[in-house]
Amino acid sequence: MERNEKPDQEVAAREGEELSKEQVEENEENFETNWDLVVNKFDDMGLKEPVLRGIYGYGFKEPSPIQQKGILPVIQGKDTIAQAQSGTGKTGAFTIAILQSIDTDPKSSLSQHIQALIVAPTRELSMQIAYVVHSVGEYTGVKVHACVGGTVVKEDIRKLKDGDTHVVVGTPGRIHDMMKRGFLKTDYLKLFVLDEADEMLSRGFKTQIQDIFKFLPGDIQIALFSATLPREILQMTTHFMRDPAKILVQNQQLTLEGIKQYYIAVEKDEWKMDVLLNLYANLDINQALIYCNTKKRVEELEKSMTENDFTVSIMHGEMD
Repeated sequence: MERNEKPDQEVAAREGEELSKEQVEENEENFETNWDLVVNKFDDMGLKEPVLRGIYGYGFKEPSPIQQKGILPVIQGKDTIAQAQSGTGKTGAFTIAILQSIDTDPKSSLSQHIQALIVAPTRELSMQIAYVVHSVGEYTGVKVHACVGGTVVKEDIRKLKDGDTHVVVGTPGRIHDMMKRGFLKTDYLKLFVLDEADEMLSRGFKTQIQDIFKFLPGDIQIALFSATLPREILQMTTHFMRDPAKILVQNQQLTLEGIKQYYIAVEKDEWKMDVLLNLYANLDINQALIYCNTKKRVEELEKSMTENDFTVSIMHGEMD
């Protein structure tokens, strides 16, 4: 399919068509892994030296399984569908691939344009991705901007008009709004990444994603990353992806193997802070996300941890 056909038009054209038995069988075959190349070391991926420096500086040592398989097809310019459990390095995989693929050389004319767009379902996830891109890309000179709801629109406009942003990360609503207003220029976009693709292509976001597609160049490369990829989502990708590299996991293999999970039964609420301090004293924790169930609790925990000499930042729905 020519990608400059609008996906919503193509989808509309195909809706209601009766699939023959042969087409169904062909689709079944199309929903299987077709990319088995594994690269066990970052040094063997042909990455630029500043990208490698950023990878090791961020704390990555060896690529995780999804990074061993998922980075190379994106770098090679292939549309890619990559599935892996949460917490196994998907963000690192597409971040490294993006940093390798874009041009951040100040002397290059491309450097003045947005070259990669990452869309995620929530503001928090978008901010986290932007942080990873910024951190891993420290030595590449990458400029990344998080374009999300709940922030000042004028700041997005100013940042996008400055013309020195290489990567934009954001939520569908704000991304589409900036495109519609003409501030998020897509003429030089090379790579479009959908994170949590199952959620992004589900009923809640489907229309917004289709609206975003209308602004994308016809030859743009697309990469989908997700923990789960139901068959109906894979079917949908046939409308807008060209012969993608597929790294898929059988549903019965979608376990949390490799992710260690623990819980501590704390009988009294006032004991929780001591337990947390004990965890930090006994475990090697470089980075952590701590979830609380109220805004008040978030602020109380920040105060307590700061008093105990921890460097922490907080995030909740009522902050700018």
